[in-house]
Amino acid sequence: MGDTVFVGLDMGTSVAKAAAFADDGTALRVESTPVSLGGRGGHLEQDVEEVWRAAAGVLAAVIGDDRPELVAVTGQGDGLWLVDADGRAVRPAVSWLDGRAGGLVADWMADGVAERLYRRTGNVLFPGSAGPLLAWLDRHEPAALDAATTAASCKDVLHLRLTGERGTDLSDASVPFLDPLTRTYAPDVLDALGLGHRAGLLPPIARTLPYGQAHGGTPGLPVGTPVTSGPYDLPACAIGAGVTEPGDGLLTVGTTLACQVLVETVALDAEPVGFHLATSRPDRHLRALPAMTGTAALDWVLTLTGGTHAQVSGMLDESPRGARGVAALPYLSPSGERSPFVDPAARAEFTGLDLRAGRADLVRAVCEAIAFAARHCLEAAGLTGELAVCGGGSRNRAWLRVFADVLGRPLRVARGPEPGARGAVLAGVAARAGDFGGGLDAAAWTLPDAIVDPDPAGVAHYEQAYADYLFRVDSARARWHGTRA
Repeated sequence: MGDTVFVGLDMGTSVAKAAAFADDGTALRVESTPVSLGGRGGHLEQDVEEVWRAAAGVLAAVIGDDRPELVAVTGQGDGLWLVDADGRAVRPAVSWLDGRAGGLVADWMADGVAERLYRRTGNVLFPGSAGPLLAWLDRHEPAALDAATTAASCKDVLHLRLTGERGTDLSDASVPFLDPLTRTYAPDVLDALGLGHRAGLLPPIARTLPYGQAHGGTPGLPVGTPVTSGPYDLPACAIGAGVTEPGDGLLTVGTTLACQVLVETVALDAEPVGFHLATSRPDRHLRALPAMTGTAALDWVLTLTGGTHAQVSGMLDESPRGARGVAALPYLSPSGERSPFVDPAARAEFTGLDLRAGRADLVRAVCEAIAFAARHCLEAAGLTGELAVCGGGSRNRAWLRVFADVLGRPLRVARGPEPGARGAVLAGVAARAGDFGGGLDAAAWTLPDAIVDPDPAGVAHYEQAYADYLFRVDSARARWHGTRA
């Protein structure tokens, strides 16, 4: 394709990122800028205009003097972005981290509605998803819903502002209203949540991806530039990391662990946990189990012990496998855990401590516990094939070796930078392949930056350690609820 340039925009919760790629997948320019998340008392919201300015700014910076062949948009999923026909907010956007609908979800779990809807859609209800948030606002702020034209996701608001086109993709439509068989909104799900009268707010679902052309008003973006929206950041990262075959997975080691596996069926009879995110193929879903634990747990123990991220590799070398008998459960989130089990009462703990334990042992115990949690999720999701890894935690190779040993398999370090933006471009070009001479070489775009192989001695050690971890989890779950293990 010569000197063509493709641009991916990834609008995260706290950072707007954009990358310009050559047609062989080489990153030419990368820009980012922070965005704020505000609120109090469990109400977490974002200023839609601030998000729009951040997105437009990083786009202009990476485009420069080029005329992109495509701008592909991805971003944070879930939450609720209520906008009018022009994409202007009728109220601040509600973040996927928001907890105001927690009481509704608890009621639905208690009366069986949540499980019934999981058996219908393959997706759990959680407070920060569109269904509970719409239901809460319908009770407490009906005027906002009356004023809105669309209850959108973040990336779809940006696409609407860029192109004037209203719509969403299958991945964002999946939670919680999508019928996985018809791949359309399920009216009975809306009715079960008391939202049948709000069905008109849901954007139409594109069979490939929402598509349009830049209509002006975005500095630096030429009018007429093709723009696609989706998939959202979890599946976009999976595409950007080369997850293509059933059984393959992606582990994102970020503030939380996002574990995904490509599957051929929707497990409606499984334990109600996690999500099944629809892809462009009806026979492929991403089984997503996003845990609440992750690098935030490591941050906590480093702050507690006065350590820094730069010292983690050295501390992992200093403390041997098994952390001299110190073991941890990593459930430090105040909201408990959501994968591979749902329990708001989940709490962290250390065992095996005595006066000989040092901060390196505490850090290693937490690093191992997070790796055990990842294995727990990936096994529940059905991982059988290759595993890619990305996220901030993947930059620490010493910790990645722990993950590889615990998981007992090689780790493909996803090609950088910005696997989400990279995946959005690949998905956008695939959806519009006829416009771009047949598409891009996805295999070249997703060649891993490195392979981290497991150490057989480490694999042997962690098999028993993982079994011990599962026993501690079961025992703790019984204690959290005052029953015997």
